[in-house]
This record gives sequence, structure tokens and C-alpha cells, in this order.
Amino acid sequence: MPMDIEKRRQEELHTVREIIQIYCHGHNHLRNEDEDLCLDCHNISKYALDKLAKCPRMDIKTFCSMCPIHCYGKEEGEKIRKIMRYGGPRMLWHHPLMALKHIFIEWRTRHGLRDREAITSKTAKTKKP
Repeated sequence: MPMDIEKRRQEELHTVREIIQIYCHGHNHLRNEDEDLCLDCHNISKYALDKLAKCPRMDIKTFCSMCPIHCYGKEEGEKIRKIMRYGGPRMLWHHPLMALKHIFIEWRTRHGLRDREAITSKTAKTKKP
């Protein structure tokens, strides 16, 4: 059964926040004592989270990297890819369940299960009286 769109959006927002935090802390960026992120990481986090919050394809997409619409600007896209390359693999140590869920979703996507779920979900919505 497909996950509620808003729940998926919130989980993806949480995952992105955590990956950016892992990147920022791992690179020992200078930040205020009461802040989790440095100014640069805070700015890219805000940018990424704003894009996710407004994503028009949340009901059918899996991850931004697999989406046919590229919402990020060129510079921001390069920054977030660099952050994801660093923080993504380290999620296994910091948040193992979140990382395993991400891996499972990616596996389902590569094997076409996500597409079939999206089609089934749309068909079920149109059949309701």
C-alpha cells in the first residue's frame, strides 16, 4: 500500500536534514554553539527543504536524483550532490534504520515496484465513487 504523500514528504525532509548535519559536522564547519549547522550548510538545507516542501511529484517520485524534473539550480545541485555523497553512506552509522529504509526504497524503484504502486494508487483513486 502506498505511503501517505505528506508522511513521505516529512520523512524525506527529516532524512535530508540529517544528511546535511552529518556533512557539516564531519567537515568540522564553524558554527555557533547553539546551532546544528554552519551558515553555508544552513542555507543549502533551507534551499533543499523548500524545494522538497513544494515538490509537485512527491506522489510518484522516489528521490530527487531520480526525478526527471530538476528543481535545483546548477550550483545548489552540485552542493547537494557533494553533501549526499558524503553523508549518505554515513547514515548507516548515524541512523541505520533510516538508511536501510532508503536502500529498500531505492531497490524497489530499480525493480519497478514503485511504478506499479503509483499506477495502482491512481487507479484506486479514480474508481472511488
